[in-house]
Amino acid sequence: MVSIISITMSLHITSTTEGQLQIHLTTKQRQYAVPDVPYSIRANVGCTELNVLLSTLLKDSGKKNLGKVNFDFLLNGEFIRSSLSQHLKERDISFEDSINIEYVERYPAPEPQDCLLHDDWVSAVQAKNGWILTGTYDNTVNLWNTKGKHKLTIPGHVAPVKGVAWISLDDKTGVFASASHDQTVMLWEWNVAANSVECVHVCKGHERGVGCIAVNPSKTKMASGSMDTMLKVWSTELHGDGKAEQPSATKKAKLEQDNLRTPIITLAGHREFVSGVQWIDDTTIATCSWDHTIKLWDLTLGGIKSEFTGNKSFFDLSYSPLNGMIITASPDKNLRLYDLRTKHGNTVKNTYLGHTQWVQTCRWSTTNEYLFVSGAYDNRVKMWDYRSPKAPIFELIGHEDKVLACDWSNPRYILSGGSDNAVRVFKSKIAVGNEPDD
Repeated sequence: MVSIISITMSLHITSTTEGQLQIHLTTKQRQYAVPDVPYSIRANVGCTELNVLLSTLLKDSGKKNLGKVNFDFLLNGEFIRSSLSQHLKERDISFEDSINIEYVERYPAPEPQDCLLHDDWVSAVQAKNGWILTGTYDNTVNLWNTKGKHKLTIPGHVAPVKGVAWISLDDKTGVFASASHDQTVMLWEWNVAANSVECVHVCKGHERGVGCIAVNPSKTKMASGSMDTMLKVWSTELHGDGKAEQPSATKKAKLEQDNLRTPIITLAGHREFVSGVQWIDDTTIATCSWDHTIKLWDLTLGGIKSEFTGNKSFFDLSYSPLNGMIITASPDKNLRLYDLRTKHGNTVKNTYLGHTQWVQTCRWSTTNEYLFVSGAYDNRVKMWDYRSPKAPIFELIGHEDKVLACDWSNPRYILSGGSDNAVRVFKSKIAVGNEPDD
């Protein structure tokens, strides 16, 4: 039996040539389920009208105590952002067929929290638990807490710091790394109680500036990408030289004396700046480059496992272990989604156009397989659901100049740093799990 839902009068919908559509409404969120029967609605309705319809159906189903809940609607795994009729026309879907529409509770908007002011451009940021690392163009690393209090300014580099990465953190000790245009990666140990930091190792081997750094899942190694086109892998071990090959006695004495560390392995293959690096697992690394390629490296083989070629330079990439996909940032204002599991055909699953200038940075949520954030030279940070390629779900406004870095490592906080000398902190209400608040 078809349920005829008349919403024309209450929603002031004008008639259209498409007339009526038959839809099924389904959800994976059982608390919001409505009867699985077809409903007849006008073809020109949008999300607002569908929300009114769903609210009525939930009340009629006896679910009156849900409060004010808004929903987003998906058709074939893609969010509906226009009228149903326009959405169907653009995708050549027949108006005669019964349309299956999935609905999900709309995400709450991130809330602006703090603005962490620095003395120069902020080009790197990463959170862990209640602590935030930043790297700046005044050659320093800074340590903050998520309540906005500055804890330490850490000198040591002699050129802008372009990457920071937490390795470990507990109540007593924190270990982290920083990468700089001075061609080095530094490994630091933080005494939490004394609030003092020591540079344990200076990692040398790159011949030009280091632009990115990432730590493997087991926290035993880190990888760095450089303007010298090389990818290098280093030990994160605090004690010992961290080398796979044993140096000569003379060289070993010098390494220990100078506190220097050399790479475990150097991987050549890119032709230009290695602008982004991420670990897929403990033996696989993904990199992107200005040479228009993404490469997957197999450390056990010591070479390239696979390669994806784009038509623009890549400025950054982020890998999600939750969905097995990579998001990339490029100077053509677009973000692109690559599915590493695709064996045949186009590996680009979606293109996201919403920024108006170069997209410099992107990061996946660590707890939600659909969500990622991006930052660009248009001073904007945007939150995306990968099922909504035509528009971001939220804009995080606040920066007054180019956004150079972003982070969502702690699911409670979205962070972004820019050439306005500021880190913007947004509280995410989408957090799940047991990540500490501070």
